[in-house]
Amino acid sequence: MDRLSYGLGSILAANLKQQGFDTVNGQDFLMGFQAILDGQQPEVSAEEANRLVGEALASGASAQNMDSGNEFLATNGARQEVVSLPSGLQYEIMNTGEGAKPSATDKVTTHYHGTLIDGTVFDSSVQRGEPATFPVNGVIQGWVEALQLMNVGSKWKLFVPPHLAYGDRGAGQMIGPNSTLIFEVELLSIA
Repeated sequence: MDRLSYGLGSILAANLKQQGFDTVNGQDFLMGFQAILDGQQPEVSAEEANRLVGEALASGASAQNMDSGNEFLATNGARQEVVSLPSGLQYEIMNTGEGAKPSATDKVTTHYHGTLIDGTVFDSSVQRGEPATFPVNGVIQGWVEALQLMNVGSKWKLFVPPHLAYGDRGAGQMIGPNSTLIFEVELLSIA
């Protein structure tokens, strides 16, 4: 039983470390663990425990995303073909169009492909095979800024820092808090 108990403890600790919990108060952990094994009412409700764990995971992911995003943007911004704007938005011109530039109050039709900095695709009108139409001022701030600089027919690669994207709230299951985003955006028309 001693070896089994030790093995269970090591498995739980490895799982916790893998989820980002490198530091826990061992005494409090054991008290909560033992309360459940003994059938006692724990001092922290299941609802509060789940909330605390969720907040801790989000905080860890947020810091990690911010650090890796900042490192990516610093390296990316040093590339000669990348333009860095005062806002922090970076872009690379893949194709220059000859059409008009939209204003913030216009609607535009675009084809786009959005990824995280690790290449994970989170949204793509290209993959869906159908362009998207939306108001320029109805999207993330990085897009609002870039679209007004693009001519119809242009295709740019945007590198969007978190404060110009979804910030510390993230978006959906794929875009974590403080994620830096990459979009290939082709401006097809002003609607």
